[in-house]
Amino acid sequence: MYAFGLCIDQNYLSPGLVTIAGLADGLAPSARRSAALRILTLDLAPAHMVLLADLAKRVGFGHFDVARRSPLRASRMADASYISLTTYLRFEFTPAFVRRPYLVYVDADTLVRGDLTVPLHDLLPGEVGAVRDEFNPVVGASPALPGAAERWPHLKGRPYYNAGLLWTRTSELSGIRAGVQRVLSQQRRHILHNDQDALNLWLLHHGRVREVDPEFNRFEVGRYLERGNWVRRVVARPLRSDPNAAVVHFVGPEKPWQAACPPTEDVREYRALLRCTMRHVRALGAAHPEPAGMR
Repeated sequence: MYAFGLCIDQNYLSPGLVTIAGLADGLAPSARRSAALRILTLDLAPAHMVLLADLAKRVGFGHFDVARRSPLRASRMADASYISLTTYLRFEFTPAFVRRPYLVYVDADTLVRGDLTVPLHDLLPGEVGAVRDEFNPVVGASPALPGAAERWPHLKGRPYYNAGLLWTRTSELSGIRAGVQRVLSQQRRHILHNDQDALNLWLLHHGRVREVDPEFNRFEVGRYLERGNWVRRVVARPLRSDPNAAVVHFVGPEKPWQAACPPTEDVREYRALLRCTMRHVRALGAAHPEPAGMR
C-alpha cells in the first residue's frame, strides 16, 4: 500500500543507509516484506545503487527501486551552505516510479525509531501530511519566506512546515510538483530555505495540509545547546531528548556522522545505529568505509 521515498547523493550515502536500517527497524517483519523503498539520486554510481538494493533486501524490504533524476529547472538554491540540489528531488517522485497508493518521504539526515506509516491513517484525499517546523513554526516570525507576510498580510501567523517528512497519496504528486514549479517561477524572491520555502508557499496558497503530530519530526536540539542558547528562545517545548519521538531530525550543518558533532544523547543513539548498519554493509562484502571517527 505504501512506499518510503528518499533522495540520496554521494555525500549522503552513509546516512541514507542508516535511514534505511531505521525504517526497517520501525516495522514488523511482515510489514517490511510488503513495503516498498524508492530512492532518487543525482549522482550515485551503479555500485552504490547495488549496495542500497542489497541492504534493503538484507533488512527485510520486499520491494526496491532506484533511479536517476534531475531537479526542476526552476530550482533555486538560496542557501547552499550545506544543502545541494538533491534536496529538490523530493518533488520528482511519480506514481509510475512509486507504484504504491501512498508515499512517505523521509530526509536522509534522520534517526527513525518508529512506524512512519501511522499518519497515513488520517490522510484525506488532496491533503499533504506534514509537521510544523520547530525553528520556523509560523509565517512572518522567522527568516523563512522573506517578505511573504508583508506581501500577503493574511498569511502572517499561518503554520510553516518542515519538508523533511511528508505523507501523500501518489495521485497528488504531479499536482505538488506543478505547484512548486509555479512558485519557483513566479515567487522566487520569497525563497530562502530552498525547496522547503517553495513547498510552503504552495501549501499556503493552494495546498491542503494534514498537520501531523510533532513526534514524527522532532528536531535534535542538543547540538545547538552545546554552541549557545538561541534555541531556547525559539523552541517552546522541553529541550531534552524525547524518547517518544518516532523520528529525530538532525537539521542544520552539524550532522551526527561527522566526528566533530557534539555527542549528545541522540547523536550517540544515531552512531550506534550507524555502526550496526556498517556491520550489515561489511557482511554484504561492500567496500564502503564507515565515516571517519565513528568507530
